[in-house]
Parts: sequence; structure tokens; C-alpha cells
Amino acid sequence: MTPPATSTDFLVRQDRLADVRLRTLPARPLAEGQVRLAIESFALTANNITYAAFGKAMNYWQFFPTGEEEWGAIPVWGFARVSESHCEGITDGEKFYGYFPMASQLVVQPVRVKPGGFADGAAHRQALHPVYNQYLRCSADPLYTAGSEDVQALLRPLFITSFLIDDFLADNDFFGASPGGVMLLSSASSKTAYGTAFQLAQRAGLHVVGLTSPANVGFCESLGCYSQVLRYDQLDQLAADAPSVYIDFAGSAALRHAIHSRFSALKYSCSIGGTHVDELVTKHAASYPPGPRATLFFAPAQIKKRSTDWGPGGLETRVQQAWQAFTTRVAGTGQDGQPWLTARRHHGTQAIEGVYRDVLGGASDPRLGHILVL
Repeated sequence: MTPPATSTDFLVRQDRLADVRLRTLPARPLAEGQVRLAIESFALTANNITYAAFGKAMNYWQFFPTGEEEWGAIPVWGFARVSESHCEGITDGEKFYGYFPMASQLVVQPVRVKPGGFADGAAHRQALHPVYNQYLRCSADPLYTAGSEDVQALLRPLFITSFLIDDFLADNDFFGASPGGVMLLSSASSKTAYGTAFQLAQRAGLHVVGLTSPANVGFCESLGCYSQVLRYDQLDQLAADAPSVYIDFAGSAALRHAIHSRFSALKYSCSIGGTHVDELVTKHAASYPPGPRATLFFAPAQIKKRSTDWGPGGLETRVQQAWQAFTTRVAGTGQDGQPWLTARRHHGTQAIEGVYRDVLGGASDPRLGHILVL
């Protein structure tokens, strides 16, 4: 491949996510051992908005520093092809799956190069969690198929998080809320939420409740993985003394307060994301709600635990089996006869900004998955 002469970045203001701009710079020459990855496509979902919303608190802005203090590059998951390599063991034209900025290219410093892929050894990434620094060689990746790249980019990182949330809760006996307990999932139409519901629905003795906006009730019901779907203003339809766990994908301060105040037997409050950006707890929590303190779920910690518990390949095998079951279900249709997910590709900078604003504002159709090509 011919290395590009310039690199284009989609930047957002770290403290005002609606402020965006494009930046084009000359492509910097590679040093010995470096590799230039031409980013072919990436997914944009509510999960990426969570990365931005918690960018400072969780160090997401540090993965791809922009050199401009107030501006950040949102991390995304997707595919890239080697356009130039100065690293032994990695050749031009190879395709990799991994963690990228919203940009046209990424320069990496591969270390621990193996048949399955490599880790980025760039100095600024060494203090960050290694699970995000891995790049998988598509030719050796057991989950990769050329015909399902879009679904992989959209759902693979989210479903791994879903798998780990379910596993974490089960590993802790649902904090005393099972059997017969109520699992409350906010932002139930989001992909990570319904992936979690898909996993939870396979466990006996749980009542899995999806909480969503009026517009998304029908979609959530059609999935068939929620025992019950309620609007956010219908909490009174559930018994206040039911042993329960709150799995919070929305991050809404008002909703968290309502749930903590109503459910007297709330056993655990698990904070996952921030799809409701304008209502984030971190911005609006004037007083802490009653009940258990909300605990931020950090997927890499559960990965580390299970890698120890299950030994080499144990986690990977379980995730692969669960992924195959999940994607088989996603590839079919819901109870309303419509598909769970349809991937839509968007090309060009203007289209990308429009999709970003839709996802940021929560206006995206839950049946659509956005794949962007910068």
C-alpha cells in the first residue's frame, strides 16, 4: 500500500462534546519499529459516547493524545490495514482489528509480535490498561469473518462487556438478589444493555427488566430477552421491596435517584455508561441517593480475574461460545419480524459529523448500527 501524505482526525472538545472539528496534518515519517495503520472502518455507538463522557475520569483521552489540551480523539473499535511497516513480523497489507481514534490512520509501536497480533508499545500507552492496547491479526482471529466485519465492529467490544457484566454479577451471586431477583437495566435499547439482557435471560430465577424511553419500548420488547419492558416513569409497576440490582447504562442522575429511593431491597448498583450525556451523575449529583453506593464497572478487572480463575484460553473459549450464540440471534429477526440490527455505512467527513451528533443526542434508531469510513 502507498502511505498517505496526510492524516485526518475527528476531534471533540473534552468538556463540550457537541463541539467538534476536523484536523488534517502531514503524515509523520515512521521511526524504526513503527507501523502505520490505515483505518478502513470503525463503529460509532453509545459506548463511544461513554468513552468521551468518562474520558478524564477513566483516562480514555490518553490513548490517542492530540497534542491539544482541550481537544480529544474518541476511541472506537474497527479495522485497519498496514500501509507502511518498519517492524519485523508485520507486513504491508495485513488487516488488524482493534482500538483506534476517530481518524484516518494510527501509528503504533508493536511489541510482543505473535501470530495472533501485537500490543502497542508506545510510551504514552504503557500506564493504560493493556486490554485496550491489543491488535488482533484478522487472518488468525477465531472470531473474524470477512463477511461480518460491520457486526464485529459494532457488537464485539460491547458484547464482551455484556458478557463480563453478567459474569461479574453471577460471580458475586447477584449480591443476594437471586433467586427471584429483579435486574433493572437502564437504556435498555442500547447494544451493551441488550447484550447483557441476552446473557442474564439464560440464568434461572431472574426477572430481567428493561427501562427505556417510550419510543424504544416496542424495539426492546421485540428482542425477547427482557422479562418485562417499562418506560422510565413506570417504576411503580414493580414491587418496591423486590430484591434487585440496578445495571445503569444511562448514567442519569435523576433516574438513579428514583431507583435508589424506590427499591428498598436494592442489593447493588452497577454503573456502566453514560448514554444520557446531559443528565450524567458526575455533572448533576448534588446529593447522593439512598441505598448502596453506585460502583463503576471496570471490565478489564473482571478479565484479569477470570484469566486467573479459568487459566490460559478459558475466558476466550467462553466468550467465543457466547458470541456465536449472540450473533446467531442478532442475525435473525425479533418477535416483530424485524432484524435486531442493520449495519449502515457512512462515508466522508460531513456524514460522520451528522452521525456523531445523532448518537450523541440519543436520536439514533436502535435497530441501526453506524459504520464510519473517514
